[in-house]
Order: sequence, then structure tokens, then C-alpha cells
Amino acid sequence: MPLAMLTVLIETLNDEEGLARTLASLVDAAVEGAVREVVVCDAGSTDGTSKVAEHAGCFYLAGGVAAGMARARGEWLLLLEPGARLAEGWTGEVFRHAAGPGGAARFSASGGRSPLARMCRRPRPLELGLLLPREQAARLAGQSAGAAALAKGLRTQRLQAEIYPASRGDS
Repeated sequence: MPLAMLTVLIETLNDEEGLARTLASLVDAAVEGAVREVVVCDAGSTDGTSKVAEHAGCFYLAGGVAAGMARARGEWLLLLEPGARLAEGWTGEVFRHAAGPGGAARFSASGGRSPLARMCRRPRPLELGLLLPREQAARLAGQSAGAAALAKGLRTQRLQAEIYPASRGDS
């Protein structure tokens, strides 16, 4: 599977600092050609989110993740929260997964929460990212009102690659 088949979607709302951290973790993958495009789906930010996206060369879209999915060119979509950072080596695992039977998948959490916190609190729907084929995303997008709603309750496989979740309060 060619590496240039992945679109990253990031849904934002006044997340300029978090967006910058997430985009920084994608630079190596973009340079090696693993990330075809990054689409920032903004829900009405009033901060510098649009400037961060534009300076990084992202496609900035005022609208929800469903609009971003409709615009995406990659065969696989990777949905991330602003502020999440992918650990080194994530691209190999993503493309191994995509070359296999596929289906939706999430990353493994790196650091952050203690084992007790993991047992006592459910992760946010996109806390561990969400990788899925564009066809599956298109079916789900019509049934949900945002990235978190799309990811909620979705059966996924676990990737052997790590993500540092965004620092956010429970939602």
C-alpha cells in the first residue's frame, strides 16, 4: 500500500496551542510522504487556530468533521484531538494495519494516566486517536454530529503504536 494514502483530520475550537503540538508530531510523517494531507475542521474558533493551520500548510475548513471527510483524498483517515502527539514510529504500524484486514483502530496510550485513572475513567472518544478506512468513515459521518460522536462506541482494534493524549479535562 503506498504511503501517500493517509489524511489526518483534526477538529478544533479555539485550540491553536494544541493544534501546533499535534502538527509538530506529524512533521516527520509528512516529510516521508506518509501523510497525504492534514485537514483542520474548525467549529468556529476565535483565536489563532486558522493561522496555525495555514502556516503549517494544512487545509483549513470552517465546518465539522463530516465536511472534512467529504474533502479528504486519502483512503485512510486518522482523526486526532488537538494537543495529541503521536510517538515515533507510528507510521509503520498504521500502514501494517491498513495493509491487513483493516477496520477501525486506536493507538495505545503512552504515559499520562495511572492504571487506576485508566480503570476509573473512560477515555474521551478521540483520546487515543481513530484510524479508519474512508468508506467506513463516510457511513458513520452521516449518523453523527462531530468527530467525538463518530468515534463514540465504535469497535476498534489496538495499534502497537503510542499516542500522548491531549491534556484536557474529562468530557
